[in-house]
Amino acid sequence: LDEAREEIDKVDKEIVKLIALRNNYIKQIAHFKTSVDEVKAQDRIDDVISRVRAQAIELDLSPNLINDLYVRMIDGMVESEIAEFRNAKGA
Repeated sequence: LDEAREEIDKVDKEIVKLIALRNNYIKQIAHFKTSVDEVKAQDRIDDVISRVRAQAIELDLSPNLINDLYVRMIDGMVESEIAEFRNAKGA
């Protein structure tokens, strides 16, 4: 049990690192956008959600779980990206 928990902790650490990496890319992308609407990019969000849901199904993982996680993560990152965008544009 302890070994399995240690492995789960390692996976969690990697997941958080990957989320931070994703967020860093999003902040960089904010500098190339020209409006808050472009930052929100609902078409892109829909595409990402669709893709990760399909991947979840392929991996025998609940697509609803992945959907909920990504919606929450993307919402938070969009807020962060809007702040970065406004900061970069001096708005």
